[in-house]
Amino acid sequence: MILLELFAGFLKVGCFAFGGAYGAIPLIRDVVLSYGWLDDEMLTYMIAVSEGTPGPIMVNLATYVGSSQAGILGSLVATLAVVLPSFIIILLVTALLKTALKNPYVQAALRGLKPCMIGIILATGVYMIIRNGIVIQGSAMLIRPLILTFVLGAIYFGSRKIRKNGISPILLICLSAVAGIATYGL
Repeated sequence: MILLELFAGFLKVGCFAFGGAYGAIPLIRDVVLSYGWLDDEMLTYMIAVSEGTPGPIMVNLATYVGSSQAGILGSLVATLAVVLPSFIIILLVTALLKTALKNPYVQAALRGLKPCMIGIILATGVYMIIRNGIVIQGSAMLIRPLILTFVLGAIYFGSRKIRKNGISPILLICLSAVAGIATYGL
């Protein structure tokens, strides 16, 4: 029964997650919390771990949740369910790519999805800043994650003004890790 629930839950994530992993975090949160596989605090920690490990966040989360609920078989089922829709869509898109991308309705739909994904990603980031600031440190310490976010955002956008390509994502991740250790570890 748990394998079927894992497959159904993560198939839903795989089918309806647009805009990458950050856009899928609210959907993953809904699925994981509705089935009771993790609590909200543990899910937040697993999102952080999934961001820091190689591979897509959705796959890492599915693998972890599946493993915690049903062992190796559960991790295989959850991972397969989350990647299966993308795999099928990519096969269909490559077959129909030449004609579909020329269609003005398809182009309009893709242009319409961009601002929606930006909003979802921004809302997820704000939620994680507020949630981590309040739950982990108490509401009086909310200023730390806000300052870190502002400084890292300034570094990112400032580097785009100075250099054409901006700062390397790997370097930004390393700077974020050092800033987090300096702020919370010391």
